[in-house]
Amino acid sequence: MALNVAVVGMKNIGNTHADAHASDDLANLVAVCDVVKERAKEAADKHGVEAYIDLQQMLDAHPDLDIIDVCTGGYENGSWHYEPVIEALEAGKHVLCEKPLSNCIDEARRMVAKADETGSYLGCNLNHYFTEPAKQAETYIADDKIGQMLFCLHRMGFPGGALTFSPTQGKNADCRYFHMKAFLTHPFSIMRHFCGDITHVQAFCDQPGFRKTTSDQLISINSIHVKFASGCMGYLLSQRGDATFGLGGWWSVEVGGTNGTFCIENCVEKCTYWPTPGSEGAAKPEDLNLGESPAPTVHDTGNTDFNSTFARRIHAFLEDVTNNVPREKLRANGRDALAALEYTFAAMDSAEQGGVLVRPNPLPELKGDPHNDV
Repeated sequence: MALNVAVVGMKNIGNTHADAHASDDLANLVAVCDVVKERAKEAADKHGVEAYIDLQQMLDAHPDLDIIDVCTGGYENGSWHYEPVIEALEAGKHVLCEKPLSNCIDEARRMVAKADETGSYLGCNLNHYFTEPAKQAETYIADDKIGQMLFCLHRMGFPGGALTFSPTQGKNADCRYFHMKAFLTHPFSIMRHFCGDITHVQAFCDQPGFRKTTSDQLISINSIHVKFASGCMGYLLSQRGDATFGLGGWWSVEVGGTNGTFCIENCVEKCTYWPTPGSEGAAKPEDLNLGESPAPTVHDTGNTDFNSTFARRIHAFLEDVTNNVPREKLRANGRDALAALEYTFAAMDSAEQGGVLVRPNPLPELKGDPHNDV
């Protein structure tokens, strides 16, 4: 039986989520909600569902709702997440929340704690690893094609430069760390997805001259060095339209180990694998020139539509809720989203202190559910 779903926050992302639910056999889109009546009505008319401007009224009118999908925005893309998420969890509903979980780390911690308290699912739209290239990379890891992980390099940033720059506008114009809070959840969640928990963070952050001369407040260039619990080393470089990345485009992650290396380019497009010299099917070391690598295997999806990640991620959440998976097995869950925020706030702390080493706040311990011991 399809799950009854309502979407809260009907701007661009909310409508993208509503479209995904409406086209998914596991979902029955029942209602939409937005404090701006016109936005709610327009989305409701499109999908033939009920429109609301108040979440509690919607909950009262539809007690059979299973999932509340929170797509509100706010300062740093997350200041309006806390209240609807808590309200929905307290009503006993499962919640999918857009990223970042919040722009306030204390709120994010309370959201995860509330989900633990109520026993409801809390998921986050960490959609960047719900892709075909990511699945291919997971196969390489599972098949021991990477071996002991040694490094993780992630670059992520919108193409731009001095010729296309315009000062930060709107409600985020005075938010110094808008880019980091709104953006770094994605690369940190990818790095953790492949390489595990991060234990140490060191960051150097700045902005280009053209931002400084216009008094733009945004700290837009982030150079972040991390260490994973496994001993793997990582590096994240992000920027917000200040430059244009070369190989790998706007989004690339490379993970290398003792048996091989993979690199995902442009999130949805390509996954390339290089075996280590001498491994099965690879060139012998003596047959390679100095510095030469064995021939790679290229998995090219032919997909250039980043928006395809939303439907895939939302379907995964619907699958997990439908299958009643143990809460700690929920893919891209609230704890995962909190981890990415803990790393982000650790990076901001490090940058504020001139690049000192910072240990991220520990994540809440996994306790498990004795009623769902799978």
